[in-house]
Amino acid sequence: MTSVLKAQKANAMKADAKGKGKRKSDEMDVDEVAPDVPAPKRTRNKQRVLLLSSRGITHRMRHLMNDIEALLPHVKKDSKLDSKNHLHLLPELADLNNCNNALYFEARRHEDLYMWASKTPNGPSIKMHVQNVHTMDELKMTGNCLKGSRGLLSFDKGFEDTEWGKLTKEVFTHIFGVPPQARKAKPFIDHILTFSLIDEKIWFRNYQIVEKDPTQPNGPPQTSLVEIGPRFVLTPIRIFEGAFSGATVYSNPEFVSPAAVRSAIKREKGAKYGNRKDAELERSGRKEARKREEDELAVAKVFA
Repeated sequence: MTSVLKAQKANAMKADAKGKGKRKSDEMDVDEVAPDVPAPKRTRNKQRVLLLSSRGITHRMRHLMNDIEALLPHVKKDSKLDSKNHLHLLPELADLNNCNNALYFEARRHEDLYMWASKTPNGPSIKMHVQNVHTMDELKMTGNCLKGSRGLLSFDKGFEDTEWGKLTKEVFTHIFGVPPQARKAKPFIDHILTFSLIDEKIWFRNYQIVEKDPTQPNGPPQTSLVEIGPRFVLTPIRIFEGAFSGATVYSNPEFVSPAAVRSAIKREKGAKYGNRKDAELERSGRKEARKREEDELAVAKVFA
């Protein structure tokens, strides 16, 4: 009997020791558990671009807009803006179309093209003069890319040297950088958009990324670039603080408007015409001065 009691007492002591150890381990686990911290939310790139133009654009300008629309699947194209004096309506139009960027092409005199690149509704906005426009259909390059694919952006290192260059690079990154969640975007990267800074002008080119040499399809991979188009040159004119308005942040002192250039050419031609007319008057005056007076014994007077 005593042996049975001793055995029960030993078992009870073992059970108490196990319970105490379990409680200690539970307490240690509670101390070691960190408080629940919400995971940081992943920022999403929600960029949409409103693309529109003014009245009076030519066929070349319209084809350039169509090429840009084909390159950027996150673009929302809108109808033409009736008046060039109501640019304050563009942020409202962008808001109605659920866009936070705007590309506005302004045509003047049916031959000058200006491009506005703006962040809406708070700005900034950049006004640029577009020159040397060549569309995809016009160039007929051998390069090709998938419609709706996302493109890499390559910027010249000269953009980092000036403040206006850094601001322009940031605005172009928001406008030309296709977000991965865009509705019409495809999960492929097969072309690259380059922005080169030469002579204070921005040169735009679009290249296809070719991973194999077409002449050697079974050969080793050789990455090369083949131009697709379009191509154009942008000359920055002014950078405004707001969207299509506001204080002037940067002004290009070397920019001369194409209307002023044409006016100077016409003045030069007018000066040449004036010099020619003055020479004609001087020549006629010399002829009159060299003219001899009529002689009294002339045949016309003697036999009159």
